[in-house]
Amino acid sequence: MSDFLVVGGGVIGMMTTLQLADAGHSVTLLERGRCGREASWAGGGIVSPLYPWRHSAPVSRLATWSEGFYPELALRLFEETGVDPEYRQKGLLYLRVDDEAQAERWAREVGKPLERVSADFLYAKEPQAAPGFDDALWMPTLGSIRNPRLGQALRCRLEAMPRVTLREGSEVTGFRQSAARVTGVETADGIVEGDHTIVCGGAWAAELLERVWMALPVRPVKGQMILFEAPPGLVNRVVLMDGRYVIPRADGRVLAGSTLEETGFDKTTDAEAKASLRASAIGIVPALAECEVEHHWAGLRPGSPDGVPFIGAVPGLEGLHVNAGHYRNGLVLAPASTHLLVDALLGREPILDPVPYRLEGRVTSRR
Repeated sequence: MSDFLVVGGGVIGMMTTLQLADAGHSVTLLERGRCGREASWAGGGIVSPLYPWRHSAPVSRLATWSEGFYPELALRLFEETGVDPEYRQKGLLYLRVDDEAQAERWAREVGKPLERVSADFLYAKEPQAAPGFDDALWMPTLGSIRNPRLGQALRCRLEAMPRVTLREGSEVTGFRQSAARVTGVETADGIVEGDHTIVCGGAWAAELLERVWMALPVRPVKGQMILFEAPPGLVNRVVLMDGRYVIPRADGRVLAGSTLEETGFDKTTDAEAKASLRASAIGIVPALAECEVEHHWAGLRPGSPDGVPFIGAVPGLEGLHVNAGHYRNGLVLAPASTHLLVDALLGREPILDPVPYRLEGRVTSRR
């Protein structure tokens, strides 16, 4: 029997497992498919909310703490696994921002470097950016990470840790209970016992918690993205305009995203979305019109009512905990949200005030 069971092998689940194992605990991670292959793989990897000044204080606090964690994590994983998550801190350029005053006010309040820059600065940084802009907003400290590589590196590290048991292809179908305590999970291969169970199921978290009559307001929100096969140096940093973005990778490829679609658990792609994403990307960097779209995919974000994740114990059931509902910011918020939950599980001083993220008062029971 493990000290902890983690249900869901995305970045949230894998980071939770890593932190618990680092603290000396035995952990079994259960993933119905392969670790890191759902929303964690499908996203863009920007280590910030797209427009951070438009988010609530609880989201901003998690994002600010997490941003400083990624350089160290990426270096650690590269050294331990040989898989480079490709963390790049080259800043972000915002084109055509209509709430610039709010952005600048937010930056002053949180101490974040953000400034309006001239056209000369913009085109010196990104010569291929769309012509005609007189200025832009510039956030120099923002980084990005190649999220599929991050997932691969986390999985490799966990696989090598003696305190960790990875059970992929193991779908959780229910929870094992004794009175008002969860003592494990039920799978097609039998019961897996653990002292504590942590649901990190992303868009599927609500379905899992329905098994214990808990109505968690988390829903799937589809996002489609495309990947251009571009020459190295065409795009050098993240550029965002009108809610769409382009993200360069170290090998020159450029991601463009993303759509927001309420289609349930449907992950199919469509030509209309592909054309829209391509047009948006070309609107940001016209030279992408000459590049082939190499790949087109969709993922499911765990949408929540206000974008504030649910982090903490499930009311009325001992031994059951949740970390879900990060919406578009799962990778952005993962370090802080997982650390916050692990702090609670291990009785440590929390890195942030946990109250805004708790389930009490934010979820209902169907009993």
